[in-house]
Amino acid sequence: MLNIALQPGESLAATRWLPTSGGWDNFQRALSSQGGSLVTSLVVALGAVVVCLLLAAPASYALAQFRLRGGRAMVFATLITQMVPGIVIANALYSAYVDLGLVNSLLGLILADASLGLPFAIVLLRAFMVSIPGEVVEAALVDGANRFTAFVRIVLPMSRNALITAGLFTFLFAWSDFVFALTLNTTDDVKPITLSMYEYIGAHVSDWGAVMATAVVSAVPAAILLVVAQKYVAAGITGGSVK
Repeated sequence: MLNIALQPGESLAATRWLPTSGGWDNFQRALSSQGGSLVTSLVVALGAVVVCLLLAAPASYALAQFRLRGGRAMVFATLITQMVPGIVIANALYSAYVDLGLVNSLLGLILADASLGLPFAIVLLRAFMVSIPGEVVEAALVDGANRFTAFVRIVLPMSRNALITAGLFTFLFAWSDFVFALTLNTTDDVKPITLSMYEYIGAHVSDWGAVMATAVVSAVPAAILLVVAQKYVAAGITGGSVK
């Protein structure tokens, strides 16, 4: 992608093995036409992370530390939800979104994309929180803290690696989402980068330099996050496997 993006706009068959001149014009065109969609995707992905963690963290703690009747069945049902095809959920959401007035809105996309990462986040956080000693929370309760304070000030800091891992995967799910972006939007008011790239390729199929420049630009945020958070991801994924 980077090689073609740095070459002048020619046919794909005429592309050289290595760029002989810096084709930065392709990136300028990509940013000028796709900059708004990148910002939209960033807002939607970050919003989905916030919503997902706000819901997944207390749900995971309850499933991990409280002896809830049917708790294992709830975890199994959470896993099953990840097997449902996204297009099925998108079609069902569209009907509900029309009634709620959430079609073509940032909030609607944030809630829809948060549902992509919520099952994975609950399963991951629960696996980590099961390993948290109950004595730690009990000591906080003895010192005068209530359960909410103990959860916020004791459990969440101890679950930092798992929270970062769940947030990162939720961001990646939301950033790469195409089905919800296509189904829940009927205008150009809210257009994530995946949908914008799809339309851009259709309109510039002969200009592969600009198309690949757009692909490179859209891959940069996810790549940066993966590099920065890789140590937390490794610790978060393996943390729940050892008690």
